[in-house]
Amino acid sequence: MTKYVGILTAGGDSPGLNAAIRGLGKAALGSYGMQVIGFRDGFRGFMENRTLDLDNSTLSGILTLGGTVLGTSRDKPHRMPVGGKLLDMTDVMADNYHKHNLDVLVCMGGAGTQKNAHRLAQKGLNIITLPKTIDNDVVLTDVTVGFDTALSIATEAIDRLHSTAHSHHRIVVVELMGNKVGWLALAAGIAGGADVILIPEIPYDVESIAGAIRRRSHGGKRFSIVAVAEGALSKQDAEALQAAEPKVAKARGAAEAKAEAELEQLEAQHAGNTMRLAKQLEGLTGLESRVTILGYVQRGGIPSAADRLLATRLGTACADLIDKGQYGVMVAARKEDAKPVPLEDVAGKLRSVALDHAWVAAARRVGTCMGD
Repeated sequence: MTKYVGILTAGGDSPGLNAAIRGLGKAALGSYGMQVIGFRDGFRGFMENRTLDLDNSTLSGILTLGGTVLGTSRDKPHRMPVGGKLLDMTDVMADNYHKHNLDVLVCMGGAGTQKNAHRLAQKGLNIITLPKTIDNDVVLTDVTVGFDTALSIATEAIDRLHSTAHSHHRIVVVELMGNKVGWLALAAGIAGGADVILIPEIPYDVESIAGAIRRRSHGGKRFSIVAVAEGALSKQDAEALQAAEPKVAKARGAAEAKAEAELEQLEAQHAGNTMRLAKQLEGLTGLESRVTILGYVQRGGIPSAADRLLATRLGTACADLIDKGQYGVMVAARKEDAKPVPLEDVAGKLRSVALDHAWVAAARRVGTCMGD
């Protein structure tokens, strides 16, 4: 019997999403004779039943396109703004799933999407997920779709900032994406030769950073590049957040939604932290500081060859799993293969940078200050 497949992309857009949609769609249509439908704008479009037929014509020519032809949003199934209120819309989504006679819903996204997709699986829906995010923070996969492209963009930006930092004897602070984990800032910082790398996993002491910059200055190097993840925090700020996070982990139902909202509010208070850090370093070192926030440029544009290859591998592997009826899993990248891992083992977890990771050790060995 013909299988009916639904696809949505959720969370932040990421290079390689269209390649993943294409890989899954073409394999499902051509190899297995499945019917494929897309839902626009993530879980929001799934709830509102806004669809796009994903036939061969729609899938043609999207391999090299950035973004996602389906659109995306950050709406959460259990806390979706509707009529000025935050409502649990998982039952509505389950109804739409059955209206389309879907055999499976494929959700492509990062750590948040994995958690939200698992909520739908707990409602009895057949779910498969694909890991995509430039943050590279999804557990149990070697790498996520989008990371390689973002790393190349971020590294090139740091390369270009070296010349202006050197010419004007400045501290150039470049903010990279990474709200909760520091894979992108760490990798780009190492590849771009940053003098200081600050990541969320290693709370920083601004005096320690200033001391490292002053030592460079006394050694005749009157400029420094500071690569900082947007979620990097001082030791004092990190302690405040760590006190709030267990409340979310322990809460359930309405209490969980309340705890999540409180944590998000606390995190928002730290917005603009990079600007404050730059001013602090300027005062402590006597050197001019300038801030460059790369922002959305990191996840825009044409995906790299590596991301196109990864997305196609995972997308086609997803079609194979659907044909076998293997649901409730995430399609993980394992070396050159793709492996299904239980979604329940992925949901609610983050792949953080270990303090003894080889990349951290390498950065320290070449003299990079990690802020601690």
